[in-house]
Amino acid sequence: MNVEISRLSNGLTIVTDPMPQLESAALGVWVNCGARNETRNVMGVSHMLEHMAFKGTETRSARDIAVEIEAVGGFLNAYTSREQTAFHARVLKADVPLAIDILSDILTRPTFEQAELERERQVVLQEIGQARDTPDDIIFDHLQTTIYPNQPMGWPILGDDDTVAAFTRENLRTYMGANYLAGGMTLIASGAVDHATIVRIAEERFAHLRAGDTPAPSTALWVGGDTRLSDTLEQAHMAFAFPGLPQTDPDIYAAQVYTTALGGGMSSRLFQEVREKRGLCYSIYAFAQAANDSGIIGVYTGTGEAEAGEIAPVVAGEMAALAESASESEVARAKAQLRSSLLMGLERPSTRAEMIAGHIFSYGRVLTVEELSARLDEVDAEAVRRFGARLMMSERPAMTALGPVKRVESYEVFADRFGGSASMRAAE
Repeated sequence: MNVEISRLSNGLTIVTDPMPQLESAALGVWVNCGARNETRNVMGVSHMLEHMAFKGTETRSARDIAVEIEAVGGFLNAYTSREQTAFHARVLKADVPLAIDILSDILTRPTFEQAELERERQVVLQEIGQARDTPDDIIFDHLQTTIYPNQPMGWPILGDDDTVAAFTRENLRTYMGANYLAGGMTLIASGAVDHATIVRIAEERFAHLRAGDTPAPSTALWVGGDTRLSDTLEQAHMAFAFPGLPQTDPDIYAAQVYTTALGGGMSSRLFQEVREKRGLCYSIYAFAQAANDSGIIGVYTGTGEAEAGEIAPVVAGEMAALAESASESEVARAKAQLRSSLLMGLERPSTRAEMIAGHIFSYGRVLTVEELSARLDEVDAEAVRRFGARLMMSERPAMTALGPVKRVESYEVFADRFGGSASMRAAE
């Protein structure tokens, strides 16, 4: 990667990542705010704004935006996470100026027309309904709320029926005015791009962005606990979570290797024990999420009603075993998976742009591939065992279950496998 970084006088960061062998480019604007920047009465406004940005500007209608980008074979989309909102495009080399022009238009001159808001309100309500009908999706909202109750980090990104039904044009304008400031926004272009050209176009299109930084969100406070929702589903969906690490914590690489060894592939401990040996489920995996001030290490699985009671003890048992006996060979295998994922991702300009955005907001710079590889190489079996032991000391894990949940192990029994109780048993 040969990344170049510039900053406009108003604070907007410009990052380019040339890939001369390509005939196309991935580019977008990443905004350093998301669902956790919201207040309770406008929960979901980040996501609604993401939708409404495409619904017309002072110079383009919603149809104009769609027609212009697709007339050149391009692609335009957006997404909202808890910490960022991204508006991105994929176009051929010659159409990069058009993509930047459209992105600047939707981010600096949206009209938020009332008629469009009413239509999009119904679209988002349908999206919420669809999520509720997808148990292996909605369970993660329940998990997030269980971990971080009564705080922005635990609210659903989509909002809920009440908040979405109440959004006004003024809500969108107020939120955008407070959070979409140049110092908290980054324009990233990867692929067939030239830095000087991107900077020149950005100076023309984004010069009037208001200076300032996005206000910092409230600190995420882990609470944990138990949520169970009985439903007439074929399977019981379960998710378990433990306090992880912030993105910039030096041990984040040990956490990633641990999670991969635990449940990151077909050779992982959970896959082998729960699916291959016991036949308890079709899908089981571990995951690691890292935010700027917190993190989650989690496990998800879906299983039949009759098998639901067996899952939690096996998950806890495999976590304890990995903390006790992680081997150099399985750690090497997990590191190989992570390294190949990194290097394969670097072959795609969209993935590179997204990685760059994460680095800029977390570290204030772009980490090199060599640096990432070196940090991964430093992780050994002892580091993985040490991180695993830390997880086994979690005092308040989170546990959610959805579907036929009567046979799922009680939270008290599951939690007793961790924290002080687990430590005392290990010492016996």
